[in-house]
Amino acid sequence: MNNQPALSKSLKVYQIVFLGLAWMTPMIFFTVYGVAYDAAGGQMVLAYLIAFLAIFFTAYSYSRMVKAYPIAGSAFTYTKKAIHPRLGFLVGWALLLDYIFSPIIAILTFGIFMHTEFPSIPVYVWVIVMNIILALVNIVGIKSVARISGISVVVQILFISLFCLFIIKDIATGQASSSTLFSLHPFLASDVPFTTIFSGAALICFCFLGFDAVTTMAEETIQPEKTIPTAIFLIVCIAAVMYIAISYFTQIAYPGFTFTNPDNAAYTLVKLVGGNLLSSLFITVLIIATFTQGVSSVTSVTRFLYALGRESVLSQKVFSYIHPTFKTPVVNILLVTAFSFLGMFIDLNTAVTFVSFGALTAFTFVNISVIAHFYIKLKKRSFTETILYLVFPLIGAGFIGWLLTLLNKDTLLIGVAWLTIGFLYLFVKSRLTAPFVKRESSKVTVPEK
Repeated sequence: MNNQPALSKSLKVYQIVFLGLAWMTPMIFFTVYGVAYDAAGGQMVLAYLIAFLAIFFTAYSYSRMVKAYPIAGSAFTYTKKAIHPRLGFLVGWALLLDYIFSPIIAILTFGIFMHTEFPSIPVYVWVIVMNIILALVNIVGIKSVARISGISVVVQILFISLFCLFIIKDIATGQASSSTLFSLHPFLASDVPFTTIFSGAALICFCFLGFDAVTTMAEETIQPEKTIPTAIFLIVCIAAVMYIAISYFTQIAYPGFTFTNPDNAAYTLVKLVGGNLLSSLFITVLIIATFTQGVSSVTSVTRFLYALGRESVLSQKVFSYIHPTFKTPVVNILLVTAFSFLGMFIDLNTAVTFVSFGALTAFTFVNISVIAHFYIKLKKRSFTETILYLVFPLIGAGFIGWLLTLLNKDTLLIGVAWLTIGFLYLFVKSRLTAPFVKRESSKVTVPEK
C-alpha cells in the first residue's frame, strides 16, 4: 500500500481566483507600462484588447483540458496525454522557463522598489529577505498562500479604482485633455501600423499570465473539473476589464503623455494623475503586489516540479516528495528558493524574456491538445463540437503562435537554445534508461518443475 502523503484538497473558486490574480498581479499594468507603451506605439487599449482576445481562446482551451485531466502539470500534462509524451516533455521544458523565472521577476521588482524607498539598503539584501519569506509562507501551506493573495488582490483593485477615479475627476474638472468620458479614439489607430500594435499585444500577453498557473493546483482544489474552469474565465475577464479600463482612461485624459525612462514611466504617470499622495500610495501597493506575486509564483512552480517528478521526468524521489505534516512539496520550495537567488545577478528584462517565450509556447500547444484530445481521439465532430474543439482552439493556437513570432530576435534565440538543451536532456535520459528497459524485457521466467 502506498502511504506517501498527498497534496491537500482545500481550495474553492474564490481562493483559486485570488491566487490567479495574485500571480498575475493586476499592478503589473504599471510595472510594464513604459515598455508596453513603446512596443504598442501608444495604442494601449487596442493592444490589450487584442491580447485579451488571444488569451480568451487559450483560456477556453485550458478550461477544456483541465476537465479532461484534473491533475497538476498544466501544459506538460495536457500535451503529453493528448499528443505524445516526448512532445509533452518539450512543452513542459518550455513552460518550466516561464514558471521558474516568475518568482525572480517578483523578487527583483520587490527589491527595486524597496531600494527606491530605502536607498541605503542594496537590492540584493531585499532579494535575500524576500526569498526567505516566500519559502516560509509556501512551506506552511496552500491555505495561507490563498489568504495572503486574497488580501493583496483586494488592495490592488482598490488602488486601480482610485487611480481611475482621479482621472475621471480630472476630466470632469477640465484638467485633462479630454472633456468627455466617452470616446472612440482609443479604439482607432490610423497613424500607428497594426504590426506595431500586435507586437505590443505579444508583450502585453505577459500581463495575463496567471490564469494558466492555477491549473497546477488542480489536485489541491475541491471539484477541480468545475472549479478550475470557472476560476480561469473569471481571472481572465477581471484582468481584461481592469487593464482596458486603465488604458482607456489614461489614453483619453493624457494623449500627449511622454516619459524618458520606460522603467519608471508608471510612477511619472501616477504622479501626474494624483500628485505626491497617490504616488506614495502607489509605491506601497506595488510592493505588496510584488510580494504576493512572488508567493503565488513559487506555489505554481513548485507544484509544476511536483508533477514533473511524479511523472519521472525529473527525479521522482526528490521532486514528488510531500512533507507529511505541511502537505506541501518542501524540497521543491527550497530548490526554487535557491534558484531565485539569481535575482541578485540578472536584470528584470532577462527574466521577462524567459517567461514570455515559455508561456506563449505552452499556450500554443494547449490549444493544439484540445484538437488532438477531443476532435481527433474522442471524435467529437458534430457541428457544435467542431466549433468548440476545432475552430476555437485553432483560432487560439494561430493567434498565440503568431504573437510568439513577434517577440524580439534575442528572445526567440534564447528560447530555441533552451528547447535544444531540453531535447538533449531527453535524448540522454532515454539512452540511459533504454539498456535497463531492454535488460528487464529480456528476462525469461523459468517455470518451476
